Amino acid sequence: MSALDWQKSSFSGDQANCLYVAATPTGTVHLRESDTPDAVLTTTPTTLATLIRTLARTPHVRVT
Repeated sequence: MSALDWQKSSFSGDQANCLYVAATPTGTVHLRESDTPDAVLTTTPTTLATLIRTLARTPHVRVT
């Protein structure tokens, strides 16, 4: 995999554990956390949008 242009989520703020996202010209989206940068989740924009919509409308418990 070539080098990705990682961008920090604006929702991460100044916190130590940040979410980073990178997109490729082929249409895949890559996600990683700052505390485990070698673990990368690869998905499609459609699947990621579905996940975000589901999380936004579903009550959830914050795990610390």
